[in-house]
Amino acid sequence: MKIEPKATNESAAARTASLRAAKPASGAAAPAAAAPRPAAGDVASVMGIPEHEFTPKVRAAIMALMEEVAALRREIAQSNQRIQHLERLADQDSLAPVANRRAFVRELSRMMSYAERYGAPSAVVYLDVDGMKQINDTWGHGAGDAALTHVAQVICDNIRESDIAGRLGGDEFGLILAHADQALANEKAASLAQTIADTPFGWQGNQLRLTVSYGAHAFMGGGDPAVALDAADKEMYARKRGALKAG
Repeated sequence: MKIEPKATNESAAARTASLRAAKPASGAAAPAAAAPRPAAGDVASVMGIPEHEFTPKVRAAIMALMEEVAALRREIAQSNQRIQHLERLADQDSLAPVANRRAFVRELSRMMSYAERYGAPSAVVYLDVDGMKQINDTWGHGAGDAALTHVAQVICDNIRESDIAGRLGGDEFGLILAHADQALANEKAASLAQTIADTPFGWQGNQLRLTVSYGAHAFMGGGDPAVALDAADKEMYARKRGALKAG
């Protein structure tokens, strides 16, 4: 605290006596050190309470409140991370490392809206794993599940980051190709089918060759995702029956 000078007519003895009275006697306990004041940023964050009102109790209460706010922020951040994790789980297929049907159809709808807005061609590919019944009957359903996971992984390893793969159910997969016309979609589907056939699937020491049939449908504008999927599905079955040539 700043000490104002006494009046000029005050005697030196009086001033000396006054200073002695203010000084604690020898051996007396020194007054407790003032508690450190909050930083300027802290003072500004407590609704404009004047700095001189920050008594030790007020400061302790404010610091406790700030710790609670920090803890709440951490909890909110952790909750957001859990929500994002659950959202990813809700969109992921229960077996294969791809989107489930619900998420796939949602993304297809978005892609169709994008294509309509910007006039960019895109396509959907329908893939069906051949001979799954024989694999299940011969090697068991564990082998069938592993085969589907293998196919999904090969697909994921051979598409662009902008493309979206999904499992549509059973042994059927879908693929959304951004900026792809019909010719490019057919070419990509044929390439994937060949890559899957050329990548052996190992099961209990046996090398099994997996093949897929495919169909593709390109679109330029909006529409019904179910109609687009059905068109690709029909082409896939036509190719499976041999009515369509590869490519």
